[in-house]
Amino acid sequence: MKIAALLLFTLLSLPPKSVHQFTITGIDGQSVNLSQFKGKKILIVNTASKCGFTPQYADLEKLWQQYKDKVVIIGFPANNFGGQEPGTNENIQEFCQKNYGVSFLMAEKVSVKGDDMNALFKYLTAAPNPDFTGDIKWNFEKFLIDENGKLIHRFRSNVKPTDPELTKYL
Repeated sequence: MKIAALLLFTLLSLPPKSVHQFTITGIDGQSVNLSQFKGKKILIVNTASKCGFTPQYADLEKLWQQYKDKVVIIGFPANNFGGQEPGTNENIQEFCQKNYGVSFLMAEKVSVKGDDMNALFKYLTAAPNPDFTGDIKWNFEKFLIDENGKLIHRFRSNVKPTDPELTKYL
């Protein structure tokens, strides 16, 4: 019995091997298992409604419309930088649809930094990739995940979603 308990504890405490092991909550409150996106790339972006980079929502929507057969885009509203995402999930959803026509997947508001950091972002900020690891510096950082759920590139806020620096990987 002790061996079975130890084995179960070990299995449960192993770090995730891919983003496909995560389940998130959509901005509408529905659970979304990221394993359903196996075979597609995923672009994960921490977003905010009152930021100088907020117009990137338009570029994210444009990218989604152009590449939705190849890539899933997920916006994660976060209020970690300058209090630039103060609204509720409902406020954020309304803002995104009204101002940018957002139709790509939006997650519920999360924390992407600090003691209450969302588990997916703990994984992403530590995951090996050819660019950099460590803390997110500001809103609209981007994480590009391959078809197998592995982080392949990170982009800082100043790289627009439609920038060839990013789109060349799609």
